[in-house]
Amino acid sequence: MTDPVYVTDALIAEDIDAYLAGHEKKSLLRFITCGSVDDGKSTLIGRLLYDSKMIFEDQLAALEADSKRVGTQGQEIDFALLVDGLAAEREQGITIDVAYRFFTTEKRKFIVADTPGHEQYTRNMVTGASTADLAVILIDARKGVLTQTRRHSFLAHLIGIKHIILAVNKMDLVDYDKAVFDRITLAYRAFASEIGITNFTAIPISGFKGDNITALSDNTPWFKGPALIEHLENVEVGSAADEAKPFRLPVQWVNRPNLDFRGFSGQLASGRVRPGDAVRILPSGKTTTVDRIVTLDGDLDQAVAGQSVTLTLADEVDCSRGDVIAAADAPPEAADQFEATLVWMADEAMIAGRAYWLKLATQSVSATVQAPKYEINVNTLDHLAAKTLELNGIGVVELSTDKPITFEAYADNRTLGGFILIDKLTNATVAAGMLHFSLRRAQNVHWQATDIDRDMRANLKNQRPALLWFTGLSGSGKSTIANLVEKKLHRMNRHSFLLDGDNVRHGLNRDLGFTEADRIENIRRVGEVAKLMSDAGLIVITAFISPFRAEREMVRGMLPEGEFLEIFIDTPLAEAEKRDVKGLYKKARAGQLKNFTGIDSPYEAPENPEIRIDTTAMTPEEAADLIIDRLLG
Repeated sequence: MTDPVYVTDALIAEDIDAYLAGHEKKSLLRFITCGSVDDGKSTLIGRLLYDSKMIFEDQLAALEADSKRVGTQGQEIDFALLVDGLAAEREQGITIDVAYRFFTTEKRKFIVADTPGHEQYTRNMVTGASTADLAVILIDARKGVLTQTRRHSFLAHLIGIKHIILAVNKMDLVDYDKAVFDRITLAYRAFASEIGITNFTAIPISGFKGDNITALSDNTPWFKGPALIEHLENVEVGSAADEAKPFRLPVQWVNRPNLDFRGFSGQLASGRVRPGDAVRILPSGKTTTVDRIVTLDGDLDQAVAGQSVTLTLADEVDCSRGDVIAAADAPPEAADQFEATLVWMADEAMIAGRAYWLKLATQSVSATVQAPKYEINVNTLDHLAAKTLELNGIGVVELSTDKPITFEAYADNRTLGGFILIDKLTNATVAAGMLHFSLRRAQNVHWQATDIDRDMRANLKNQRPALLWFTGLSGSGKSTIANLVEKKLHRMNRHSFLLDGDNVRHGLNRDLGFTEADRIENIRRVGEVAKLMSDAGLIVITAFISPFRAEREMVRGMLPEGEFLEIFIDTPLAEAEKRDVKGLYKKARAGQLKNFTGIDSPYEAPENPEIRIDTTAMTPEEAADLIIDRLLG
């Protein structure tokens, strides 16, 4: 397949430099097409590509040859041949999440995302819509407003798309009846007002015939315009509104090629900035002024939203990747607890309490998501009670981060309000989210500084704090070895405290069961307690099955580097079951004990523990001595 070419653009041959200069100055519009299955998305996109002549040369030749064969002179050909993602899937044996197409007109360049219409591909539509400025929602004139229409409109509005085109397609199949068009438009307007869409442009079209695509059609004399392409070329999007907002620049990287230059590079999320402007670095709150705006083409007098630049500052302030440089008199907020809308994108259901990586702009933090306040039925817009979110589920949740992040509500700033969640073990993106606001408790609760710190407490005890985290199957010997370790430390006049899994469930965690979510919350609470005890200067010993790697890594992240020692009591399941000192395996095998680790609930063994104890080759005394040698060595 050859590279794309403009088939009819004579300027290319006459003056390539003039053509490239004009092309460079064209604005770019990103839009999405969505609709029910067989509403004509692919045909419409094929028509846009064909009529703009931004298609592949060999495809055009094949289509023109086919059109001559059937006597259509290129007017009634199958434009879907150009863009049918489902056909490509069948041929290649793969799944295409979102099909992106590119075309241009004399006035503007376009990127169009064609997403699947089925409900099970909600996540795909959200992916395509996340960068779109406009949505073209297709309706089959014969069918009117359907459930899919409501769902796609809700998702487009949820993602923050401000411009909606209601394309009433296949008007040729209803004899271009104005009454049909008016009835559909009226029905859509009533629904749109319910979800907050206050403005949309309705256009009667036929993707197959080309009516009202590039020019107004004689078949609809009652429609005064604009044609679809005209509206796409002239709709005001993005830059003007973003430039009017306060200045924000998320720092992508610190540029320091030599000792005399220190610049902070990134793309302006909103606003404009000039040399001499007062700015604030967040989250530290330090203030300074902009010295220069540097680009490869030289310094600028100002930069505006959407531009990528490097700023130098008048003062040597602490600023690094993930920080936000903002207008000093109108800074964004920083917080660590939020309400957000979450779109779940993973095959595995969301687990409340599990820690994920959260990426927002250039910031990366650890975040914990609570059980949903409610799930949204995107077909009926009802709010449903839910304990989790499944694939393609959308819900409103509360989440917390391990440190404050700089943000704005998604409705005000997509860059500083939109985020993704990433599984810490697989690095797979599991969700996309939109922040609403910070929780009041995050604003009202502040860290109280104290004069006596953890080092002073540890020095008083003449020891270094540590957390010995024993993990292994039930019956592996965790509690036995942990108890021996504490006894030996006590004889050495070391200050320690043993947190045992069963003992903690008699008090602190007595309200928790053994579901996956409860196990995660159990470990989170123990981790927080262990952190407080280590701050007191103690050597903390824990003996918990703690079956999931993600939660063990979460606790590791709570402590200073080097203070968390993961001790894997490596006992084969058969050996642990043979011991069965509490009779739990027998109950689990009989079906009397659900969610028992190793039987009907998984255990994820450590991959790189600090200490591994093989209880089939080492006595408890030998294991305890090895652990103490490692701790105090």
